[in-house]
Amino acid sequence: MGKGIRIACAAFALVVLAACNRGDDGEAARKAAEAARAFAAHEKPWRDSRVADVNAPDGWTSLIGLLWLDRGSHYAGSAPGNGLLLSKGPPHLGLFDLDANGHVRFVPETGLALTLDGQPLTGATTLKTDRDPGGPSTIGFDDGKGKATIIKRGDRIALRVKHVDADARLHFKGIQYWPGGPDWTVQARYVPNPPGKTMPIVNIVNMVDQVPNPGAIEFERGGKPYRLELLDQGEPTLFLVFADRTSGHGSYPAGRYLDLPRPGPDGRITLDFNRVENPPCAFTAFATCPLAPAANRLDLAVEAGEKAYAH
Repeated sequence: MGKGIRIACAAFALVVLAACNRGDDGEAARKAAEAARAFAAHEKPWRDSRVADVNAPDGWTSLIGLLWLDRGSHYAGSAPGNGLLLSKGPPHLGLFDLDANGHVRFVPETGLALTLDGQPLTGATTLKTDRDPGGPSTIGFDDGKGKATIIKRGDRIALRVKHVDADARLHFKGIQYWPGGPDWTVQARYVPNPPGKTMPIVNIVNMVDQVPNPGAIEFERGGKPYRLELLDQGEPTLFLVFADRTSGHGSYPAGRYLDLPRPGPDGRITLDFNRVENPPCAFTAFATCPLAPAANRLDLAVEAGEKAYAH
């Protein structure tokens, strides 16, 4: 075979090999795209429900005020001069009085149509807080578009106000997600802590609560072991708040949340990072979110779940 023919044959072989490689790459890209579409379709119902909850008429984006009460009397309303100034609502809502025992008495503005827990409010009343077994009393105003409740955080009391027409709700920008994928669903092992153990949890307004810490979960990622402490807030599920290498780099800086099922008899818990959520503080300045404790700061980039909210 002549030299020119050998060179031509070699060149042809390289072209064929390149074409085959391009075919392999193209097939891999097609399969990856199909997998991504299938994963997005699988997650869509949950994501749609999540958006509906966050941006519901009384969801986190409806918050318009978190007003801390000192002992004594405070007038509330949207008119200048009120001690508790509302961005929306009637010019004068009424008077809130906090006594030495932590009880809040509300005296409504004369002639104003208000409701208390859905029923007409006709006079002064003592309000329940969100720490009461039955939940807080709810003052309705603006024909039901506005709601005011009393919350208790540590030894402090605040007036929390929501409104259907909150700017954050009307201009909600949706939720963006990391790529995630089925491989971000891992099986974890539940490790119980000694009975009665608690963990100090700091919230975003610099208050500290001792929260029950019944156990931890241990799992592996990329052959490396990890451990995260769980909290029990009295719900059917356990609560996880953690930070990772994406926190402040595409994810909400203070960490993200995940509700987890309680362990079964085998001590296993499914840990689905695709369902990791932003805390309420990502959507509003009027929430009191717990922050990730030092024990729950992962040396791992969790590129799954919700990205930081684009205000």
